[in-house]
Amino acid sequence: MPLTADEAFQRYQQELPRIEEAAEATKNHLIHCTTRKGINCEVTARAKEVSSFKTKIYRKRYTDPWKQITDKAGLRVVVPHRGLLDPVLEAIKGCLDIVRVEDARKDPGYVDHLRYPRLHVQAIMVGGLADPDGVPYECEIQLRTEAVDLWSRMSHRLLYKPGVEPPADVSRSLYRLIALVELFDLEVERGVEALAQHPDLAHGNRLLSIAEQRYRTFTDHPYSRDLSRDTIDVLSQTIDDDTAYGEQLLEFTEVFRERIERAYADYGPTSAHFLKHGRYLLASQPESLIIFERLHRARFRLKSAWQRSELPETMLSDMAQIWGTGL
Repeated sequence: MPLTADEAFQRYQQELPRIEEAAEATKNHLIHCTTRKGINCEVTARAKEVSSFKTKIYRKRYTDPWKQITDKAGLRVVVPHRGLLDPVLEAIKGCLDIVRVEDARKDPGYVDHLRYPRLHVQAIMVGGLADPDGVPYECEIQLRTEAVDLWSRMSHRLLYKPGVEPPADVSRSLYRLIALVELFDLEVERGVEALAQHPDLAHGNRLLSIAEQRYRTFTDHPYSRDLSRDTIDVLSQTIDDDTAYGEQLLEFTEVFRERIERAYADYGPTSAHFLKHGRYLLASQPESLIIFERLHRARFRLKSAWQRSELPETMLSDMAQIWGTGL
């Protein structure tokens, strides 16, 4: 028997904590899977706002709102350029139970319109949580490039105002921007492919990308990319195979997660140690994970590479102090 609009609304409020728990677990699972595949992406998750759930029932005139609203939880996977959309889609298919895939890139009319093609995946969330009817919770996963994500968020704020039809020229202007979005994506992809022809640059970029993905599972604090580049140049000398290293760093951060969390809490950018002494700068950087891993597994090789560089030795000794190991 379908739930009424009010019954569905009441159930959603009751189930929201479980839906949020499942969404967060699914986000972490996707981060884990994409990191193992070496895919550079950002994964975010959210449960639908209670007010949005109620509004959607009203707007769509659903007859069975509890079942028909399938985006109770939404995840977004954002990649740097469109060349990574298919790899991340395959990664999602490989690590989640898929209900359906909506890929408008295959639509015949797509080439004739100024719009970005939807790429959505409906999937079962991880953790085994189900609603009171025993139906596993699902989520809607949106796959976008960074450029498309920017356009989408901007256009949503400007175009989708309840009860207000935007002027035709404003709508058309925003949709014309899609052409620039496509050009931007193409140029980014071309740049990535060009950089891949320079082994040293590609090696360092891949390592920083790997470290940043894992770092974002600990903190969202901003960091200095200039300092990262200087440090990664040194760290890359201690790592021969960056493809295999992604898996190695992933396993390291999972095994030592609690220890790393304590290190960031005690010496990170908001810690008393940092604010009082202004030291431990690298503890606020994603490459700190590589430093911790190298201190644990290859500290003599790391020390040798560091001594040949122009980086201050105190930076490394501070990190060794944090990790509790001697040089």
